[in-house]
Amino acid sequence: MPARILIPRFFSYQLTGHPWSAKADRLQSITGLMLGCFLMAHLHFESSILLGKETFYHVVQFLEGGMFSETGHGFPAVTKGFSILILAIVMLHAGVALRRFPVQLGQWRALRTHLGGIAHKDTHAWFWQMVTGFVLFFLVPAHLFTMILNPEIGPHMSASRVFHDNAWLLYLLLLPAVVVHAMIGLYRVAVKWGFTCKRSALRKFAKCMIIYLCIVGLASLVSYIVIGANLSYPFELYQPK
Repeated sequence: MPARILIPRFFSYQLTGHPWSAKADRLQSITGLMLGCFLMAHLHFESSILLGKETFYHVVQFLEGGMFSETGHGFPAVTKGFSILILAIVMLHAGVALRRFPVQLGQWRALRTHLGGIAHKDTHAWFWQMVTGFVLFFLVPAHLFTMILNPEIGPHMSASRVFHDNAWLLYLLLLPAVVVHAMIGLYRVAVKWGFTCKRSALRKFAKCMIIYLCIVGLASLVSYIVIGANLSYPFELYQPK
């Protein structure tokens, strides 16, 4: 027979926490883990441009399901659909994360006092994750809507978008913000759910990953800018030799 729990009338979820809070924590961690893993894969796929136009072309065709096409060309609809899926996950992740965001002036003052009074590295990491998350709230949808409205990807198409459409300005702001946010988030997920207890070593690894991914992303961006600068309108779609 299940035990009965008597809850007094003065019981308040403000003191004990609402049951939804634990579910939201899990949902935030799961969606954050998915987005963090996607980011690392995405940056490495994009960096294939560093190996040449042909390598990038074949990577794109593979990811867009070119093996199922008679001509070998991928389907841009795959990029559009995947961008919509990622946007939905981002919105869900942001929705459950916003409950932790300070919204009152008193909360910001308390946070500033707290950060200035202690030298707790995880607290400072959480602060920077919150700041970058606020920045990404505006930058990520702009990037994803671009891919949804214009899903064509290729050495020349992507380079033209970066250089001639000035998308490099967006990516230059997006890259460090999303990398810092993702790596701190993955670190906090690993610590929070008990995947590791070696916080110091994991923090060092996260810092190394931030530097590495920023270098890879920046090098890829420069490559697109160089290719785009050498394109003249009207340009031809890239065709492998």
